[in-house]
Amino acid sequence: MNTNSNLYTVIYTSVVVVIVAGVLAFVSQSLKDRQEANEKAETISQMLTAGGFGTKSDFQAMGNAKVLETYASEISEAFTVNTEGQKVGDLDLASCQVFSPKQLKAQNYNIRDGKAFAIPVFVFKNGITVVPVYGAGLWGPVWGYIAFNNDGVSIHGAYFDHESETAGLGARIKDDPSFQAEFTDELADFSSANVFDIVKGGAPKDENGKSVIDNQIDAISGATMTSRGLDAAIDTWLGAYSAYFLSTKGQGNDSNAEKED
Repeated sequence: MNTNSNLYTVIYTSVVVVIVAGVLAFVSQSLKDRQEANEKAETISQMLTAGGFGTKSDFQAMGNAKVLETYASEISEAFTVNTEGQKVGDLDLASCQVFSPKQLKAQNYNIRDGKAFAIPVFVFKNGITVVPVYGAGLWGPVWGYIAFNNDGVSIHGAYFDHESETAGLGARIKDDPSFQAEFTDELADFSSANVFDIVKGGAPKDENGKSVIDNQIDAISGATMTSRGLDAAIDTWLGAYSAYFLSTKGQGNDSNAEKED
C-alpha cells in the first residue's frame, strides 16, 4: 500500500485510534474498583469531618481502610427518606454504602423538578445526624455535609467541597475552616422556606460576633456566585429533609434514644 496515499493515512489513523481507545478503556476498567474505593473513603471522610469525628487532614492521613473502619465503628444506621420524611430504604452498613456525588446529582434533579426522591440520612451512635447537600457553584458542582445534634435543629458542624471553584475565593467553602465553623451552633428553621441562609454583606451579629439570626451566616467576600450556589443547595436539600427533621425535632432520633441512656 502506498504510504503516501490518503487511504493509508485514514486506515493508519483509524487503527491507532482504536488501539488507544482500547488501552484507555482497559486502564479505566482496571482502575474502576480503586477509583470507587477512593471516592467512598473521600465521601465518608467528609461526613466524619462534618460530624466532628476528626479533621479532614486526620482522615487523609489514615488511608481508606482506616476511614471505613472509623465510620463502621461510629455509625448507628443509614437509610433513605422520601418527600414525606418517611424511611423508604436502608443503606448497607457492612459495605459502608453511601451516596456518591453522582448519586446526589441525580437526586438533586428529582428534588428540583418536584419528582419523587430517596435521599440519605446517616445517624451516628453519639446522636449526630449527617445529611448531604448538592448544587451548582460558579464553575461546577458544590456539595457537602451538614451534621445536626440530637435535637434535629442545632448544627453540630459542616464540611463542603467543590469541583472547580476559584482558588482563594469560591474555593474557600472547602479550604477555609473558619467559613465552615460559622455553621456550628446555628439553628435550621425547617418550618421556613429558607431553612438556612448564607447572607451577602454579612448576617447581623451580636457583641460576641455570633449571628443574631440563628439560621444565617456570612457569605464569602468576593465569592458571590459560589455563596449563592451553596446557599441554594442548602435551602433545596434541607427543605427536602424538612418533613424528616420536623417529625424528629425535639425528641431526638428514636434510634439513638436508648443508646444514650
